Amino acid sequence: MANHSTGKLYLIPTTLGVAGDNDTARQSEPMDVLPHSVKRIVELLDIYIVENEKTARKFIKSIVPDKIQAKLQLSALNKHTQTSEHTEMIKPCLEGKDIGLMSDAGCPGVADPGAAIVKLAHEKGIQVIPMVGPSSILLAMMASGMNGQSFTFNGYLPIDKSEKKSAVKQLEKLSADKNQSQLFIETPYRNNKMLEDLLQTLHSETHLCIAADITLPTEFIKTHQIKDWKKVKVDLQNRPAIFIIHKM
Repeated sequence: MANHSTGKLYLIPTTLGVAGDNDTARQSEPMDVLPHSVKRIVELLDIYIVENEKTARKFIKSIVPDKIQAKLQLSALNKHTQTSEHTEMIKPCLEGKDIGLMSDAGCPGVADPGAAIVKLAHEKGIQVIPMVGPSSILLAMMASGMNGQSFTFNGYLPIDKSEKKSAVKQLEKLSADKNQSQLFIETPYRNNKMLEDLLQTLHSETHLCIAADITLPTEFIKTHQIKDWKKVKVDLQNRPAIFIIHKM
């Protein structure tokens, strides 16, 4: 049970869009995809642990334009952050102050470095409060028509072509053996190559769902068998995407 003298750690979801100044077609209106409760909490909090400070500041400004940016205390949590810095990041909670944890996109703690902070918060007796918001993994799964009762998110597959092919075949086998949908992602600039490799590697009757730009004006979500995907032209270059395969 959390110590009531400590602050709370709020897991604050963000939009799934690319936050480029001149890339409005690649952004969603924040309050179209986020509940009002997120705005209310951001209005109250001044201390945040974020993946990228510039992105976080832009997100905060987009939903609470009047918030004084100079008052914000932001700590960066990314692949360059040392584990030894985590305790210092959550120190305000131990002093009775509430903190917000944000990912660059979507829900913190899921396919995101924020999980380490959440784990530490539990160890320190800090109450963790997850807030409702868009998860590309769940939204893609919902829209795929595949097995929502049993699925696995596998993160990134190997970059090496032969290792990737082996991983894809293994996931296809797992899918068939367990009747389990298999989800994975790729770095956006390699998405087209990923699709090419999938079309070359998977069985013609295996189902593939591609969910790109979820919640954005350019949203694209389609499920076809591999033999039918070979007839479709789609450009996934630099578009955040999730791939789901299921062999019946």
